[in-house]
Amino acid sequence: MAQLKLSTQAWTSQTIFILAAIGSAVGLGNLWKFPYITGENGGGAFVIVYLLCILLIGLPILIAEITLGRAGKASPPQAIANIVRETGSSKLWVLLGFNAVMGGLLILTFYSVIAGWGIAYFVDSLFGVFSGMNADQAQQHFDDFVASPSGLTFWHSVVMLLTILIVVKGVRSGIERAINIMMPGLLIILLVLLGYATTTGALGQSFEFLFKPNFSALTTDSVLIALGHAFFTLSLGFGTMMVYGSYMPKDYSIVRASLWIVAADTIIALIAGLVIFSIVFGNGLEAGSGPGLLFQTLPIAFGQMTGGWFFGTLFFGMVVFAALSSAISMIEPAISWLEQNWGFTRRKAAWTLGLFSWTLGLGSVLSFNLWKNVHFLQDKTFFGTMDFLTSNVMLPLGGMFTALFVGWVWTQQQRDGESGMPPKWSNLYGVLVKFVAPVLVFVVFVESVT
Repeated sequence: MAQLKLSTQAWTSQTIFILAAIGSAVGLGNLWKFPYITGENGGGAFVIVYLLCILLIGLPILIAEITLGRAGKASPPQAIANIVRETGSSKLWVLLGFNAVMGGLLILTFYSVIAGWGIAYFVDSLFGVFSGMNADQAQQHFDDFVASPSGLTFWHSVVMLLTILIVVKGVRSGIERAINIMMPGLLIILLVLLGYATTTGALGQSFEFLFKPNFSALTTDSVLIALGHAFFTLSLGFGTMMVYGSYMPKDYSIVRASLWIVAADTIIALIAGLVIFSIVFGNGLEAGSGPGLLFQTLPIAFGQMTGGWFFGTLFFGMVVFAALSSAISMIEPAISWLEQNWGFTRRKAAWTLGLFSWTLGLGSVLSFNLWKNVHFLQDKTFFGTMDFLTSNVMLPLGGMFTALFVGWVWTQQQRDGESGMPPKWSNLYGVLVKFVAPVLVFVVFVESVT
């Protein structure tokens, strides 16, 4: 890999970079996973542990990934190769970059399937399907929906097509334009829904549930879930922040941008939790209803409440924005790699990778119907296997070795010089990225695979 294979694209402003990174971080993890794992793990006490994990793991590794991308100024494998040449370290570190590219691409194969559910439910809500729907009907609607291979394939295809059409236009004409629409749109919808939450009569109960600590409900598993989600929610380990960093000019502050990204991602997750639990509690439903909270519980609420058609459509519209902003970030590292190292045009790279992701995603589609009794790794479906390999193996290992590379291969002077770390934070950051973050991620990794 030659030193001259560098990224030629750049963000038009630091604000756009921050919005794009927030768009990558804010996905179904914020709107789907965070509310239900909070509900299952005791509410406020879980939130406290989660916020600590964000500070101890999420922020240090986020800074590390963006810094590596900007220093290497290329796709993840090439960026690591460029830095390895400068430092004289082992070429095996390049495997870190390949792990990132493949991790993001493999996640996209099943993420697009779940994102397709969001688009389908947006359309359903738009046409009033949830009007007057009760619990049994909501359950039956969901069961019928996932039981249809053709239906899931259609919505999976819609997500992949939209993703390709956005990224094929490049950073400025494609990703930036999409982010300029989707992120403000998501935030406006979220604030409108928060305003509605104040009228449900359950905002206080929702606030208490999210922020009043109940440590008796906190278990060891809860802590591990918080650790894992703090890592996953910031799009760490699959190359997105690295390749987005490679498009970042030298005069942008990595530390300031990272703080904005972490703050926005966390605030959006908490506001989404307030909105969802206000709707759930206001309609007498259960908070700890697991993954079905988004696609089975909320349609009941939207079907029964006043203005349910309007607010349900807004909510699932927000889900669509969040899902697409994350999907485009998952394919971008691989596109960058094919452009820089294999001479692909962006159009050819986008369609090639899109077709690969779509094809492999069919296995996840079938996991919910025709292949639901077909098991692969550890008695998991194809969908469960892909989720396990990426979320429990590839991402944690990628994040851990990213921290170790920045913490131990670079000197403190190199690390601080590239990241722009203020001197008063330098020693603390060194401890976090060299010891605390890698150890905690390793603990999550070991627990998740045993």
